[in-house]
Amino acid sequence: MSISRTALLSAVALGMLAAGCSKEKQETPAALASKGADVPKVAAPSEAGAAQPGAAREVKQSNPLFEFAYSYPAPVGAIPDLKAQLDGELEKLKTELAKNAEGQKAEAKKEGFPFNPLGSWVEWKVVTDLPGWLSLSADISDYQGGAHPNHGFDALVWDRQANQRRKPIDLFTSKAALAQAISKDFCAALDRERAKKRGGESIGDAVPEFSKCIDPAESTIILGSSNRKAFDRIGVLIAPYEAGPYAEGNYEVTLPVTPAVLAAVKPEFRSTFVAKR
Repeated sequence: MSISRTALLSAVALGMLAAGCSKEKQETPAALASKGADVPKVAAPSEAGAAQPGAAREVKQSNPLFEFAYSYPAPVGAIPDLKAQLDGELEKLKTELAKNAEGQKAEAKKEGFPFNPLGSWVEWKVVTDLPGWLSLSADISDYQGGAHPNHGFDALVWDRQANQRRKPIDLFTSKAALAQAISKDFCAALDRERAKKRGGESIGDAVPEFSKCIDPAESTIILGSSNRKAFDRIGVLIAPYEAGPYAEGNYEVTLPVTPAVLAAVKPEFRSTFVAKR
């Protein structure tokens, strides 16, 4: 019997929650790394001060309760409002992580099971830097005491003229319009990437959902450029469990901007895009 993608992900999440609450000792990020698992690495305990204007910022902190890392590149530091936003998100994330870690440690002591330090890692990177726009993507990982860390992505584009942060998907008329414009090419590219990771083997009999295409607009959309003048590439960042099992890691598909994509862009942003030849 086929199960829905939503039901499958819910089952996975419940399994991870059960693992996090088990009295059996779970593997810490360090232990997982020693076995070759894909776990973000955090340096020895340290923390950089607030970044200077126009500078990159990297904060790292490690203690018995948690491991934390957050960074962004220099172009962010050169935009005061964007810098302030990410600095605020950094502090909020670290405060919440510390609070959650303290709570889980107290609960572990009360229930008599081992406490594993929590973790949060965020790395913002430049996708492309255009005269009117700065496009960024973020690799995000967190460890909440379960069997393994969780991985995901975020993205933003900074509109220099409006001095405003936007989601890449917000430059299109709708998610549905973008999905319709890229789905055919996206699905073909995703299947090619799956074949590379699986060595030609099919896992459709075991988990049919991992052989079907997914809605690209429900994953993280990033906007890129090959000419540093306008957006002419669209990237789709796909986290584990969205298109394949956790062991396959992330997927990434890059597609050119086509006339169909241009038609899905909101009129006020259309001059920012160009069809790639």
